[in-house]
Amino acid sequence: MKRTTLSLTDELSAALDREAHRRRSSRSEIAREALRRHLGLDTDRKREIPFAAIGRSPSGRPAAELEEALAGEWADRIEEDSFDRRRR
Repeated sequence: MKRTTLSLTDELSAALDREAHRRRSSRSEIAREALRRHLGLDTDRKREIPFAAIGRSPSGRPAAELEEALAGEWADRIEEDSFDRRRR
């Protein structure tokens, strides 16, 4: 096990003390448990992936078609930007 030093606000430090006292456990154990949960390392539940399905399209088009769709929608802007850069 490695030792790490953390800087806590007074509020966090007091909350950690209260929780450790309530559970009759050490501050270190409470912090380890909280970090395991936050990082998805606890074995009791599946790890949550917050960005999963973020790009799901209501039309059901796969992500593989993304470049084609963007090119179609942004073609005019890309052409204008290219033209402006050549004029400089």
